[in-house]
Amino acid sequence: MNTTGLKGKWNEVKGKLKQEFADLTDDDLLYEEGKEDELYGRLQQKVGKTKDEVKKMIADM
Repeated sequence: MNTTGLKGKWNEVKGKLKQEFADLTDDDLLYEEGKEDELYGRLQQKVGKTKDEVKKMIADM
């Protein structure tokens, strides 16, 4: 999913991530333009997946 697509659907994706991974916090899921890599890094740490796996998981939501 490209940055524009992610930004547009972020609230929906964030809710689904919180349902699937209860230990994710609002701070973990804070989306700020230009900080996509930081977001993916936090998700990688919390869910134990590679960056590509995290990107695919988000795109599939």
